[in-house]
Amino acid sequence: MLGGIRPVQGSGASWWPIRALLTPVTQVAGLGNYGLWGTRHSVGMEVLDRLARQLAVAEGWRTDKRCCADVTLGTAHGLELVLLKPRRFMNLNGLSVASAAEIYNLGPEDIYLVHDDLDKALGKVAIKLGGSARGHNGVQSCINALHSNEMTRLRIGIGRPEGDVTVPNYVLSLFSAGEREKLEQILAQAVTCLLEHIQSRVPAESGDRGWHKTPGDPCG
Repeated sequence: MLGGIRPVQGSGASWWPIRALLTPVTQVAGLGNYGLWGTRHSVGMEVLDRLARQLAVAEGWRTDKRCCADVTLGTAHGLELVLLKPRRFMNLNGLSVASAAEIYNLGPEDIYLVHDDLDKALGKVAIKLGGSARGHNGVQSCINALHSNEMTRLRIGIGRPEGDVTVPNYVLSLFSAGEREKLEQILAQAVTCLLEHIQSRVPAESGDRGWHKTPGDPCG
C-alpha cells in the first residue's frame, strides 16, 4: 500500500530508519556497472551520488543485502525517495530494482531509471516516459524483472564513439579529461531535471496509486 510502507527487519536491514514511511514513495535507481566508477556506462550512478549530496543524505548510503544494492533515503517535494545503486553488472541491474520495488511495495510507475544514452550528445539530458529499452541492457533488465516498461527514465547523453572505437569499449571507458570538466555541470543539470519532474507529479488522492501530471515536461 503506497504511503503505508514499514521498515523491514532482518539481515541487512538493521540500519533502516525506525519511523514508518507514511508519505508517497518513489524509487530512483542509478543504473551502471557497480565498481566501474567514472565510466560512461555508470554515469547514472554518478547522478545518484550527486542527488544524495544535494538532498543531504550522502552519509546515509548503506548496503541492503535484500536487494543487493546501496540504498539511502531522501525527501523531495513531499515524497520519500529510495535512492538505489545496484551492486550488480548492468545487465542484471533489474534484479536489484525489482527487489527494492517488492520491499517497498512499489509499482513500475513509482520508479525512475537514471542511465546513459548513446543517442544523445554529451550534455543532453531528457525524461522519457516508458517505452522500449532502445538497446540499453540495464533498462532491458529492469523491463524484464518488473514485467513492465512503464518506468520513467532520465537519460544522460554520452554521445557515440568516433573512429574505430567499438560501442562496448566506449561505454566501459572513462570519460576523457575534457568530458570530465563538463560533467559536474551535466550532473547538476540532471539532478535539477529529475527533481523538477518529481515535483510535477502530484500524488492523487490518498489510497490511489496513480499520479496526476501537470502539463509540460520540465526537462524538454
